[in-house]
Amino acid sequence: MRIDDARPIWIQLVDDFRVRIVSGQWPPGSRIPSVRELATAAGVNPNTVQRALAELDRTGLCAAERTAGRFVTADPAALDAARSELAGAATDTYINAVAALGMDLAQASAVLAERWAAHDDPNPGEAP
Repeated sequence: MRIDDARPIWIQLVDDFRVRIVSGQWPPGSRIPSVRELATAAGVNPNTVQRALAELDRTGLCAAERTAGRFVTADPAALDAARSELAGAATDTYINAVAALGMDLAQASAVLAERWAAHDDPNPGEAP
């Protein structure tokens, strides 16, 4: 993870951890690494990691179990809501970027469709 000085570190950690959860890198019901492990991996203070994890607890994406550690929620509704929120934010970023280039909806949609198809094709440029 690359730390950006423009935003508070704990918020960047929340964003990173949310992506790990909704992408399945941390699967539903799985144990999240310890605060110390996460702090060491990110090169930040454990209190900063704890603050980020507390925010995930608050939003229902994970929960601490007293002696067993912290676990990713298995609630599909919570996971879908987080996934939709992240996708919406990414979409807003895309819309702002292409609008700044002077593109309209049809042009932006065409670029998106083209890039999506290229992303899905494991061997672009090769005949089927």
